[in-house]
Amino acid sequence: MKVLVVHGPNLNMLGTREPAIYGRTTLADINAMLTEEARQRDMELRLFQSNGEGEIVTAIQDSAEWAEAIIINPGAYTHTSVAIRDAIAATGLPTVEVHLSNIYAREEFRHHSYIAPIAVGQIAGFGRESYRLALIALQRSVKS
Repeated sequence: MKVLVVHGPNLNMLGTREPAIYGRTTLADINAMLTEEARQRDMELRLFQSNGEGEIVTAIQDSAEWAEAIIINPGAYTHTSVAIRDAIAATGLPTVEVHLSNIYAREEFRHHSYIAPIAVGQIAGFGRESYRLALIALQRSVKS
């Protein structure tokens, strides 16, 4: 299985950005964990991070040519980006939305997701394990 993993804005700051909310785990730590998990599951990942909405849209569009699924942590774009939502919908690829923190236990504006209605699922609040759970869920749901 080939999976695009998209890390949205500010995720490049993990490890130093609001550690009380996001912990000390870095994006490199998450990518290393995902790479190892994918290797054990005979999956191929392409890891992508951008702070730019247009770059994320392009990466999602390009994934339609090779990927079988998407894992995305859209960061703040979760709550604002119709463009990212539309790009995911256009690919037709099963997508899992991921968040390190529980967005529903945070500020009210974070409770709405443009991505959730078109995703096969959403995993939030388990820190870096949210990504691992998304990988496992995708593998199981696409096979069945």
